[in-house]
Amino acid sequence: MRPFSIKTKLGTLVVVAVFITTGLLMIAVRTETELRFITVFSMIATLLITQFVAHSITAPLDEMNTVARGISHGDYTRRVRGADRRDELGDLAQTINRMADDLEAQERQRKELVANVSHELRTPIAGLRAVLENVVDGVSAADPETMRTALKQTERLGRLVETLLDLSRLDNGVVPLRKRRFEVWPYLSGVLKEANMVASARAGIASGSGSHTRTDVHLHLDVSPPELTAHADPERIHQVVANLIDNAVKHSPPHGRVTVKARRGDGPESLDLEVLDEGPGIPRSEWHRVFERFNRGGVVAPHGPGSDGGTGLGLAIARWAVDLHGGRIGVAESQRGCRIQVTLPGVPSPDRLT
Repeated sequence: MRPFSIKTKLGTLVVVAVFITTGLLMIAVRTETELRFITVFSMIATLLITQFVAHSITAPLDEMNTVARGISHGDYTRRVRGADRRDELGDLAQTINRMADDLEAQERQRKELVANVSHELRTPIAGLRAVLENVVDGVSAADPETMRTALKQTERLGRLVETLLDLSRLDNGVVPLRKRRFEVWPYLSGVLKEANMVASARAGIASGSGSHTRTDVHLHLDVSPPELTAHADPERIHQVVANLIDNAVKHSPPHGRVTVKARRGDGPESLDLEVLDEGPGIPRSEWHRVFERFNRGGVVAPHGPGSDGGTGLGLAIARWAVDLHGGRIGVAESQRGCRIQVTLPGVPSPDRLT
């Protein structure tokens, strides 16, 4: 039992009331005072002490009720005082304040989501509208080049909508994992080849869609041992690796190098991945914000031609895919550039299943 808990206070109140009553009775016996006066004095003293203790309990509850009522009406700025109390009311105050902090953060993220999504959708819609208005007004002809420009804006919209759908599935928890065993070297080699092909197809075109268009950055794969295998959902791991590569390429210097490393993890069929670049790196103060949605980092202008700010959703989706596997993802120390580590648990051991 806590020394300052409500139970202790109520127990102390009973003991004090009994002590006062007993003391007054002993005084009455020795001084031959009438019992009715002693009874009145005992009741008054007990009521005063009870009122003091009751006020110390009910006053915080009234404040908590007021704050909770404000939270129910959307006011997340108020906090309950007395969270440092060393009793059950202090614990309750801390819980209410944490709830208010979480709700305030969620409301802020909701507003930022609406603002950022609106901004991301507005740009390709405006570009597509301008192209179509020029065609309708006869300013430009509906030639293949004009239609290709319109198609690129439509593709950008499609990619953004697909990304938002992924985030919606993330929040609703409706994405099942289809794990299977696969060989890491040919799998990652295919991911890197696909990244190079996509960049080459979009070379010289600033898509603004979150997919890089640079062809000057060299992608290197390092898998050891070469016969390494892993047990995971290949489609989701593709999202992780592709988004990490895309982010690394965007922030690489001209003719830089991005390395994808794969090693065997601690458990059976587990996998440790690393993606390293030679860019400016990420300040330690920003490590905890790297995987937040719509966070584009602190680099004002990404390096190299074809690097845009992206949507700021790639790393958030990478973290989501890793979390689905029960793995870990984070920024690690690096002498140069940025190094992001991914740990996938592989096949659960039998003792974890029991």
